[in-house]
Amino acid sequence: MGAGQTTTAVESSSVPRSIQDELAEQRKVLDKLLNLIQAQNAELKSLKKQVEFLTRDRTVRQVAFSAALLESGEQFFGPYNTDKTLVFKHVTINSGNAYNKITGIFTAPVRGVYHFEIFAHCSRGLPAEAYLMKNGRGIFMAHESSTSGSTTAGNAVSLLLEAEDVVYVVLTANNTLKDNEHHHTTFSGHLLFTM
Repeated sequence: MGAGQTTTAVESSSVPRSIQDELAEQRKVLDKLLNLIQAQNAELKSLKKQVEFLTRDRTVRQVAFSAALLESGEQFFGPYNTDKTLVFKHVTINSGNAYNKITGIFTAPVRGVYHFEIFAHCSRGLPAEAYLMKNGRGIFMAHESSTSGSTTAGNAVSLLLEAEDVVYVVLTANNTLKDNEHHHTTFSGHLLFTM
């Protein structure tokens, strides 16, 4: 060896054969342990993915909302010349955050069967009509017409929705709705099961 060079390994000829055999045996054990650690790391990654999936699945299954038109006070809505999407602002529950209280639109987070209910309150002898819409198409309507006093109409439906399908309620043209602190006009829904 040249000047300044050091040896990092012991020459195999200077190590007794029994120690060489012992080192070779320990190297085999070390290789087995390294392989075992790699297999356990792969299994751990797989388990982490399963836990993430189950956690996400559990969270997604917790989808439910219920909302009324007004936070407080009393207000008549309509009549309008065209259909108008209703924004239900008094949200009592929005588990899963699938209902948007700014737009009034529910967006399905996963493919599954969902159940929705709508209630429409009419007053002053004017007809009330709320239409449950799925992706721009009318599904079920709540309609009430009273010559005097106040009445409430309701309807409910279960729908198969794909992820990102939207459901909302419109006040149809030339009709009215009323809501007040008693929250008569409502929109609710929840996920029954995923598919």
